[in-house]
Amino acid sequence: MVKDYIARDPRTGKPIHVTSTKVVEASFEPIEGPWSALRPEDVMSLADGSLDQREVLWLGAGHVMSRQHGVRALSTVPQSMVRAAHRLLLMAFEDDDEVVRVSALEVLPEFAVRRSEDLFDWLSVLLDDDSVKVRNAASNALARAAPTFPSAVQSSLENELRSDVPYRHKAAWKGLTALTETWPEVVADHIDTLLLEPDVKMRRKAAGLLRKVLSKKSSAVWDLISWSLNDDDAIVRRTAAKTLPALARQDVRMATMFAERAIVDPDAEVRLAAIKAIQKLDKDHGRARDLIVAGARSKDLRVRKACVELLPRLMGEDELRIFATDLLKTETNEDLIKLLDEMRFDASLEGTEAQKNAALAPALPVPEIDKEVARSQGKGLGLLASAEPKNIVEKAEQQEAIEKSIESSAPVNERRPSQDEIMGYMDDDEDEFDDYEAMPDEEMF
Repeated sequence: MVKDYIARDPRTGKPIHVTSTKVVEASFEPIEGPWSALRPEDVMSLADGSLDQREVLWLGAGHVMSRQHGVRALSTVPQSMVRAAHRLLLMAFEDDDEVVRVSALEVLPEFAVRRSEDLFDWLSVLLDDDSVKVRNAASNALARAAPTFPSAVQSSLENELRSDVPYRHKAAWKGLTALTETWPEVVADHIDTLLLEPDVKMRRKAAGLLRKVLSKKSSAVWDLISWSLNDDDAIVRRTAAKTLPALARQDVRMATMFAERAIVDPDAEVRLAAIKAIQKLDKDHGRARDLIVAGARSKDLRVRKACVELLPRLMGEDELRIFATDLLKTETNEDLIKLLDEMRFDASLEGTEAQKNAALAPALPVPEIDKEVARSQGKGLGLLASAEPKNIVEKAEQQEAIEKSIESSAPVNERRPSQDEIMGYMDDDEDEFDDYEAMPDEEMF
């Protein structure tokens, strides 16, 4: 048996973990029912009308299947019968019985995976069918097929998104939301046109999809965020601003640019979202630092508080104390004043004696060799007591070392030379002059 290949890092030899996004494809998840118990030949016979009914056992209960159930089960036939089943499905779309048309629409997303010719043309037609039930079924089929067939349903989806009928509008938005999981770039194109709609509700819902397409990491999505931040409606701007923290983890430069714009927005919620984005930014980034410093003087209390709380991450102790002192000159909020006072406080200068002592640098550790020498002489270091002797011999050695240390340190009684001796004036010279008797009229020299 051939083993699966495992990609490994050439430096470490460890397996390389590759993240993969699970694609949700609703069309590949057929809805099961009693018709799933039909045999393929019975499915074809019921769908073309040659067989009126067929009884089946489903989940322990008996059911009677008719033509609508045969049409519904066309997606279960083997591959050899797909071409014939496709013809029967197209015939069911134009059947006079609305129940049969509904069954055909229910099986459309599942069958289109196997053969899709002309199916979506019929879908666009049946979206405007005379029967409400058929139109409803067509809307649901559109929502299910959108994640897998975005190009086939693009025009129909655009129309349904702008429909005034609630259930059609709701189903179209459900399909567009599901499309973000499979084709986010297609959703970005839809959002692009929806943001230009005069209906503010449409723009709000379009802005709500920005977070889902942000993973695309393209300039097109950045443009959509930029346009939304300039929208006249505050809710649209709020929704766009809430995507900035996620954008900050992807692109610091773009997130900083958008946050710089949002932090001066007239809406408080937009400004707060900008602060949350700044908190995610690299604090060493110069522009992000400038935004936080400027935000510490904002008129909005929430923005000001959020920026002040970030200051200790940006500044050293000395710089922080100076800046906090400057902010205290204009601050009026009691909580912020208390916070700035804590930042301004220097324990080493203004604190209690215990706080000042705590701020002192600890003494350097004594080398082990010095400790051993001290112990050998019976001495202690600092607050450490002398090591206790382990036996009588060691005690005698320590006592002897102590006595030697005391003797070496005791003063020695010895005569020190006088100043005259140092200078060379000896007592013998003085005696020689004392013995000389000078005459009254005779000079010495």
